[in-house]
Amino acid sequence: MPHLPLASFRPPLWGPRPSWGLSRPQALCTQPEPHGSPVSRRNREAKQKRVREKQAALEAGLAEKSKIPAVPTKAWSHKEKVLYEIPTEPGEKKDVSGPLPPAYSPQYVEAAWYQWWVREGFFKPEYQARLPQATGATFSMCVPPPNVTGSLHIGHALTVAIQDALVRWHRMRGDRVLWIPGSDHAGIATQAVVEKQLWKEQRVRRHELSREDFLRAVWRWKHEKGGEIYEQLCALGASLDWDRECFTMDAGSSAAVTEAFVRLYNSGLLYRNRQLVNWSCTLRSAISDIEVESRPLPGRTVLQLPGCPTPVSFGLLVSVAFPVDGEPDAEIVVGTTRPETLPGDMAVAVHPDDPRYTHLHGRQLRHPLTGQLLPIITDTTVQPHVGTGAVKVTPAHSPADAEMGTRHGLTPLNVIAEDGTMTSLCGDWLQGLHRFVAREKIMCTLRERGLFRGLQEHPMVLPICSRSGDVVEYLLKSQWFVRCQEMGDRAAKARPVWGASEHCDEAQSGEPPVAVESGALELWPSFHQKSWQHWFSHIGDWCVSRQLWWGHQIPAYQVVGENAEDDRKECWVVARSEAEARAVAAKQTGRPEAELTLERDPDVLDTWFSSALFPFSALGWPRETPDLARFYPLTLLETGSDLLMFWVGRMVMLGTQLTGQLPFSKVLLHSMVRDRQGRKMSKSLGNVLDPRDIISGQELQVLQAKLREGNLDPGELAVAAAAQKKDFPYGIPECGTDALRFALCSHGILGGDLHLSVSEVLNYRHFCNKLWNALRFILRALGDNFVPQPAEKVTPSSPMDAWILSRLAFAANECERGFLSRELSLVTHTMYHFWLHNLCDVYLEAVKPVLSNVPCPPGPPQVLFSCADVGLRLLAPLMPFLAEELWQRLPPRQDGPLAPSICVAPYPSAHSLESWRQPELERCFSRVQEVIQALRALRATYQLTKAQPQVLLQSSDPGEQGLVQPFLEPLGVLSHCGAVGFLPPGAAAPSGWALAPLGDTMKIYMELQGLVDPQSQLPRLAARRQKLQRQLDGLLNQTVSEGLTEKQQRVSSLQLELSKLDQAASHLRQLLDEAPSAREL
Repeated sequence: MPHLPLASFRPPLWGPRPSWGLSRPQALCTQPEPHGSPVSRRNREAKQKRVREKQAALEAGLAEKSKIPAVPTKAWSHKEKVLYEIPTEPGEKKDVSGPLPPAYSPQYVEAAWYQWWVREGFFKPEYQARLPQATGATFSMCVPPPNVTGSLHIGHALTVAIQDALVRWHRMRGDRVLWIPGSDHAGIATQAVVEKQLWKEQRVRRHELSREDFLRAVWRWKHEKGGEIYEQLCALGASLDWDRECFTMDAGSSAAVTEAFVRLYNSGLLYRNRQLVNWSCTLRSAISDIEVESRPLPGRTVLQLPGCPTPVSFGLLVSVAFPVDGEPDAEIVVGTTRPETLPGDMAVAVHPDDPRYTHLHGRQLRHPLTGQLLPIITDTTVQPHVGTGAVKVTPAHSPADAEMGTRHGLTPLNVIAEDGTMTSLCGDWLQGLHRFVAREKIMCTLRERGLFRGLQEHPMVLPICSRSGDVVEYLLKSQWFVRCQEMGDRAAKARPVWGASEHCDEAQSGEPPVAVESGALELWPSFHQKSWQHWFSHIGDWCVSRQLWWGHQIPAYQVVGENAEDDRKECWVVARSEAEARAVAAKQTGRPEAELTLERDPDVLDTWFSSALFPFSALGWPRETPDLARFYPLTLLETGSDLLMFWVGRMVMLGTQLTGQLPFSKVLLHSMVRDRQGRKMSKSLGNVLDPRDIISGQELQVLQAKLREGNLDPGELAVAAAAQKKDFPYGIPECGTDALRFALCSHGILGGDLHLSVSEVLNYRHFCNKLWNALRFILRALGDNFVPQPAEKVTPSSPMDAWILSRLAFAANECERGFLSRELSLVTHTMYHFWLHNLCDVYLEAVKPVLSNVPCPPGPPQVLFSCADVGLRLLAPLMPFLAEELWQRLPPRQDGPLAPSICVAPYPSAHSLESWRQPELERCFSRVQEVIQALRALRATYQLTKAQPQVLLQSSDPGEQGLVQPFLEPLGVLSHCGAVGFLPPGAAAPSGWALAPLGDTMKIYMELQGLVDPQSQLPRLAARRQKLQRQLDGLLNQTVSEGLTEKQQRVSSLQLELSKLDQAASHLRQLLDEAPSAREL
């Protein structure tokens, strides 16, 4: 029989007793409510009514059973904040000599611990090497460097929560752990933010400053704002080695970037060429593919674009006639969604086998605007069935057209300038006009010339610059490119697989483990492997030039007045310094160094270039440092799945090329965090959450003020403010760091995107309160003179002691399995289940009468201590602050050296607790829990709120009585009944007792005589039955095309409840018949 924990059953009502479920948090020991005032009585009655209605819905199957309760529709209640007010210098250990406050308060719990952890050096690998449990193994990882442009959002918090849980677990196991902090200079994003700030505060544009002055402004902004990320990481409890912090623009990283560029160039993997690039006219820079948002348009769509004076319509196909030269009435009609590029057309292409145009092969067309002759070319890439089967060819502004133009020897004509205006090559009538203003002028001209052939809606995909909101143009630019094919082939041959790691015996997915070959890359979840292979098999060269001022200036120098060997291209040299460049140029040109004039490329490198070096540049590369020798390659890379290609793939390419090794052997990818409605987090939507607002709570007014202080445009600000007010009408409640981390880690990586709501985090705060009250109870039970026994000497003195220790050992095994497979949702589920459902709901309640005995037996206190000590150490990687606060207050064990902090205490291993495991005992107690649940259901049915009725159990299975016998006392306590005994098999049922059958072998009888009033209960049951019958009739009359299984389940649940009500009414009528009348009395 499977183990069915007691708390997995919804306890029915037997009065105002609270449930242990998260949805209705209560203190562990509740005080009786006052009964004197009418108001309190009405409140109590209303509360009981709500609980009855909820319980009825649960029993009828009308409430969806889920781990997280539904999102509340009313305001959350403010919790009283308790502050830690004992004077403590930063870095000093927190004073825990006083008693625990009466309720959990995140601000109190999280005070002072982090600074003490850092000062003591617990996060440094040098400290961990001295731990008694040191394994000698190394675990190294780096934070995906967040952009320095501002603050972390909840997606970053997910990364930190997962990484820190893994790091803390490895540290407690005894591994030498290095977790490297860092931040990215975020070239485009940072420059855009600073430019907006300069304009907002000083009304100054970037180009009105010198490059040096602008860079000083950026560094000033970085020093003022960059500390915010540090504060957030500390608030999240990230156990990073801050002495090894990196910034991608610091001296060490800059040296690594320069060295990497030079080495790639010298290896023939970097070259300069004039090619089409993604261009943002607003930023006036090339941008990477990841900064291009492909926005699908169903048809005509009007957009307001930056820099354009009027709204622009997209999703329209314009038909234009190209007259055939020499035939006045002949023409080819071409469709285009970009009429502004017509001046750059160099040909019209048709398919060679298209019979409509066979007779025109080799002929020429007149350009509809300039009248110049254009060739008709044939190309097999043209799709004859699309449109008219003829396409215009604009090699300078379309990647596909550029390839076609190369095949046919067409000369590109650049008609759109860097700023998005039309160039002089278009003629005076268009030169200088914004390209989308020029579009309208071109269409008017076509109409005037009679060459306009129509306009129709046309679905299309529009490339949008995610940084500026402008439409991306494709422009021909001389840029630096990395040859990716060779490195991509090598990265693809790393063959990402999910295999057996050094700690894990089998994959969590249930697939058979695959041996990891030497140099192979372990990718998890494994379904990302297909995307990995596809990306590398279709990889193109990587444009790394950016026309910015903020970033790593490219270490390339043009030799002024010199041409390359073919006399057609400029002469460039690449070197680590100008002096080295001068020497290289002199050797290359044969001229003395003093005669040479060098000009350094003003462009900077793509931010992703320096990010791709981070795993080894952060450890000191290209220098041979001790850290590089000890911790590289990294053990694990953990990041979001959206960065698999743009960051992970490039790290693998450059790391393998520059260091000769994979930069890491394992990659763990988590899903993207979305809001409750499933939307991507976006500042313009107002749904971006600062983790600190969830940790500390925030009023709506403050949230709105933060939006106004940002760099949103007025239109975006209005939308974001409205959305924020809708999502958080009462602000955000204080949830605490531990609850936030636990909520984030509770979502499995194998699922889809993570839809996180603040209410979910709030409910885990209630879970923290349960732990808090449990420890208060345990500390009171232990007393001041308690001396813990060594763990191996703790032996159970009762079946309940044995059961909880077995459950604790099982929890340790599951946590170990979850960490080894990196499936943290298994760890959170195990901890939640043990603390709430096993310890709080069952053992603490069952052991209370035993602890009240005088003298108290020594066994239960030792068991309580073991549950608290081991349970908190199991929980510590997920809830570090709460675990530290509570663990520090436990009396120290006398065996072995005492760890100064729980974060460096040994993590409980499944092997060390194996002696406590008793699966057969757990199976027996699961049957007892079924009996308890049945008795609770009977109490709810008859509304026995205070009475403790006697109970008789009758079983036809001789062995079943033996299973239940050892647990009779806790059975009575947990079911709130009186004495529990056995009725011999075959004996007559006691008269006036309620019956609840349990399977085919057991009957449960509960005393009713004198405990219930049948005359008052029968009308209530009748009303309840009538209500459920109406629900059942309504369901049966419904014609449901979808959700048939769910309907059948609800029908069965209602029918079962009606059967129970009929049986209860029968018992009550029997009691009424047997009761003596007033005349007989």
